[in-house]
Amino acid sequence: MLRGFLRVAVLLGALAVILGAFASHVLKDMLSEKSIAIFETAVRYQFYHVFALMLTAILYKENPSSKLIWSCRLFLSGIFIFSGSLYLLAFLLPDFSFIGAITPIGGTCFILGWLMLFWGLLKQGLN
Repeated sequence: MLRGFLRVAVLLGALAVILGAFASHVLKDMLSEKSIAIFETAVRYQFYHVFALMLTAILYKENPSSKLIWSCRLFLSGIFIFSGSLYLLAFLLPDFSFIGAITPIGGTCFILGWLMLFWGLLKQGLN
């Protein structure tokens, strides 16, 4: 379980760098400023939660807990739903702006991931 989460985190980190570079070098001339800002928000939150995923997976190695596993799952879900919906939205604005309605579900996954991490640390006596 630990290695799987770490591998996915590393790949998602590499993807965040690639997408960030792609946005600043290629997309800046193709998309509107609003779409670029949306895309950059997706990259930023993906990157933040790659580190959260890695940290949680490493903590799991020392203190195995189902709460830490759930935290990892929620961080992954948040990356795919939050950042993924924003990536789509950046390319499909304004015609498919309804995609933005999915984004808060991913944000909720991020919040729950952080809360589950906190709960897992409390249960392990790491407060």
